[in-house]
Amino acid sequence: MEPKTGEHFFFEFSHLNTDCFQVFLNLVSQQFKHDLLILQLDNGGFHKAKRLRVPDNIILLFQPPHCPELNPIEQVWQYLKRGLRWSLPATLDQLRQQLKQRLTVLTTEVVASITGRSSMLYALSVAGI
Repeated sequence: MEPKTGEHFFFEFSHLNTDCFQVFLNLVSQQFKHDLLILQLDNGGFHKAKRLRVPDNIILLFQPPHCPELNPIEQVWQYLKRGLRWSLPATLDQLRQQLKQRLTVLTTEVVASITGRSSMLYALSVAGI
């Protein structure tokens, strides 16, 4: 997600590992092939695997350990969780459908309002982004 504009890209995977992260990087790179992307990440091992091939239009930026509040995506996850708080899905598929529904109505304006903290926007402006 882009904190300034709220532009975002979601894709569901069955696992959280290097192979899935590689597919995600490739998909994001293709979706935004004319842009230079800076992806802010935690220090998960799959984010730093030696066999990972980062596309040319992506820069990986690793946040300090134990600081999820610095990552804009964490704010979006909190927003999504709040909307599902009183939901009682009986199955994982029902939860998946509810989450997909919330994602489809997640506008760029909402994403920008959630992720566009003044400190983040200032850092982007200083970087000339």
